[in-house]
Order: sequence, then structure tokens, then C-alpha cells
Amino acid sequence: MAVPIINDWAKYFDNPDEGLGSSYERVILNQLLDSICEVYHIQSALETPCFGFTGVSGINLVNLAKQGIKVSLEDHDLERITKINELWQELRLHIDIKYNPEYVKLDYPDKHFDLGFNFSALWFTQNIRSFLAEFCRVCKKAILICVPNRDGIGFKMQMKDYSPKKYPYLHPAHLDLATIKYLMKQNKWLLQKEGYIDCPPWPDIGMKKELFFKKLVGKQEIQEKNREPLSILSYYQEENSDFISRMLSYGFVEKTAPPSFKKHWAHHYYLLFTPDNG
Repeated sequence: MAVPIINDWAKYFDNPDEGLGSSYERVILNQLLDSICEVYHIQSALETPCFGFTGVSGINLVNLAKQGIKVSLEDHDLERITKINELWQELRLHIDIKYNPEYVKLDYPDKHFDLGFNFSALWFTQNIRSFLAEFCRVCKKAILICVPNRDGIGFKMQMKDYSPKKYPYLHPAHLDLATIKYLMKQNKWLLQKEGYIDCPPWPDIGMKKELFFKKLVGKQEIQEKNREPLSILSYYQEENSDFISRMLSYGFVEKTAPPSFKKHWAHHYYLLFTPDNG
């Protein structure tokens, strides 16, 4: 969720302990991205804005870069851009990243990227109509947009902290599925697939899931300092070979739950578009 990370995003660069929830989320997202890249033969990808995911910023597409796909990012915070660059250098991966304060214009040629990607970050764009028009202009094969599940109980709980005065640059209205579909159609991009994603056994709450489970079973004293740090970065650095299998062991709800349940439990909803070449 973006609301709780707006003010404390930098801490994850000092201590990349993302916890169980974000770790699971990254693995499920990587699976979806891998399938899209295989179907549409993706060789280049743009993520804009790249901020919006709880945990270490700017690493959503590391998995694609490790497969040889050319990755570009955009962000609206210069300090965060510096930290993202440094992290990608530590991973020995190339990244092109640009500063874009409002995302009204995207400074790239037409059809420059095979894939456009946005994860939980549309509400940082200052003009959703202009942004999506530009997004469609610079992409040529597919656009994947993921938004927080606004029907989910976790989203509703976390949005209790939101107010336009407190978060003046955050626009929750930009997450509306009907609006996104309408504007993409206006730009002559067709909706190919949609659905709930990121549906683990825990709700989308603004706390480490390990702590949630301990509270759930009635443990009053929670010793988080004794918990083993958890981050997909250890897997990317080839230090945690069983990371993927461990996260997928929590995928039974994702695989079996009906849409009626996921509507209120899943953390995100995805929309996959392709250009209307007709």
C-alpha cells in the first residue's frame, strides 16, 4: 500500500526487511510479468511511476532485467532515484531511470517500449488522462496496470488514514477501474485480461504479517527483533535459493478461492491491455 510508505520509504534501503506480505506479493507479481513477457516477446519495459509498492522502491522489474530485458523507470523524488540507482549497481544490473515530477509527459519516442507497467502507483500521476495517453503512445505491445483492490477490506482500513490535506499529491480517484478502461479504450488499447492478484492467507494490513499471525494466536509479547529478515533481494543476490518456493507455499488461497471471495480479500487487481491494430 502506498499510504503508509509515503513517509518511511527510505528505511527499506537501510534495512531491506520487507516481511512476509511484500515478499509473497513480489513473487506473485513476477509470475504474472513472466507470463506476459513470454506471450508478447518483451525485450524492453518501462515502469512509471515506479514508487508505490511497500518495501524497497524501484525493484519490481529486477526479475526482468536479470533475464536480459532492458528496463527503464521513472520517479518523482530525486533522493529516491539516487538510492534506486545505487541498489541496481549493487545488483550489477543496468537501469535507465528518469525524474518525472508530475507524469503528464513521458520523454520517449513513440512505441519505444514493448511493455508498459504500473504497479499501485497511478494515484501519483497528477493528470490521469494525460498520463495514460502518453503511456499508450510510448508502448507498443502490452501495458499492465495493477491497482490496489478498492473493494478489499485491507484497502478500506488503510484509506481511513487518507485525506486530501494530508496527502495532497495522492489521487485515489485515479484507481477507478472503469475510468482506466474507458481512457485506455479512448487511446485505442484493448483490454485482454483482468482479475484479482496477490491473494494470500492474510489481509492487506499496514503491519508485518509475521506480527499479525502472532497477534492472531493471542501472543501479547511480540519479539520482532528476533525475526529473520525477509526480502527478495537475498534471492536476487543468490543467497536464498528456496525463497520462491517458500513464498509459493502460501499460494493456496490465490489458487483456489472464488472471485466472490477475492473481491474482498485480494490485495490488487490487474488489467492487461494490447493495442487495437484494427
